[in-house]
Amino acid sequence: MTARGRALLIIALSALYTGLSLGGRMFYLAAVFALLALACSLAAVLAVRFTLSVSCRTAPQRVLRGDKAQLRMTIHNKSRLPVSPLLITAVIGETEESRSLALKQGRGSLELNIPAPHIGETQAGVARIEITDILGLFRIRKSCRETIVPLLVLPRSFEVEPLRFFQNDEGRSLQNRTTEDLSSPEDTRAYRAGDPLKRVHWKLTARKRELVVRKFETPAPPDTLILLDCTAPSGVPDRPDAQSGLRDTLCETALSVAEMQARGDTPVRMPLYGERMYEFLSDRGGNTAILAEMLARQTFEGGIEFFRVLNMELRRMRRTGATVIITSQLNAGVVEGVKHIRRMGPSARVYYITHTPDAPADRPYIAQLQQSLVEVCYVTPA
Repeated sequence: MTARGRALLIIALSALYTGLSLGGRMFYLAAVFALLALACSLAAVLAVRFTLSVSCRTAPQRVLRGDKAQLRMTIHNKSRLPVSPLLITAVIGETEESRSLALKQGRGSLELNIPAPHIGETQAGVARIEITDILGLFRIRKSCRETIVPLLVLPRSFEVEPLRFFQNDEGRSLQNRTTEDLSSPEDTRAYRAGDPLKRVHWKLTARKRELVVRKFETPAPPDTLILLDCTAPSGVPDRPDAQSGLRDTLCETALSVAEMQARGDTPVRMPLYGERMYEFLSDRGGNTAILAEMLARQTFEGGIEFFRVLNMELRRMRRTGATVIITSQLNAGVVEGVKHIRRMGPSARVYYITHTPDAPADRPYIAQLQQSLVEVCYVTPA
């Protein structure tokens, strides 16, 4: 009940008391009209409260960072009792926005723009609806939290320099090599003109009375291993959205490197050791849309410490041609982990995500990495 409703109720009770005391019919009539107005107003808001239905949807359900989506709200009311325009409070992420909507023939719709400034999962929908009668005597709130729908903000990619495989290891030279692994016979086949005689299977040839040669396995090309630091970003300056900017840049750098390698028909492997653990594996020309969704669902809270991740991934180095390390923190543990990876043979590139690329505390670590032939690239959040 609003302040106006309470005032009318006091007037109705006062008129009723006066009528009982003095016996005047006008006081009875005033009390009856006031109580009737209160009853009709209460019935109207209660009828709308229990017959109101709300549906929400976002279009599209996935959007790139920086773009906008639309929240479409549709409201149905089966009651025909008149009420004032509804006050709809929509929740968009962590903010709320209120709009007034007048229902026509028991139906109304409303559209709101949803900004997507940062990567991740956000929610949008109707938080609550305020229903008021036409006299302003009663106001009831209806919670609509069940109508809130998710919206996934995906990272954008940008151009990065191609990775270089060392010529003295099994990098890109292995992919262009047509020779076979002579230590792994796979099958046999009929002799073709130009086959070397050392591949002829003489025992099987004598049995079948036709030339048969051994067929060997062709070594698979090496992987590109991308290691992303999924722990909470460090070195966050004291300004709004600084941490969100670091998270966005971490995700977009990882996606950009994966897309660049996929265009070159290089297998890409990216394990994610965050609060939500995934592993992305793509053969040549694989679809990185799945990776974009994995990165968007990372919370960058908790997870395994990054220096431990670097040590755990040393077991993959025999099948790795190049390693990309993407992090927002440089310390002794991370630097030693990168140096161990480089000693195992593959080329290594570090993308250092920081707001302060000229920080004096980082210079010794950068020098150690460069002395170990590790390429270091700075990426500053926009």
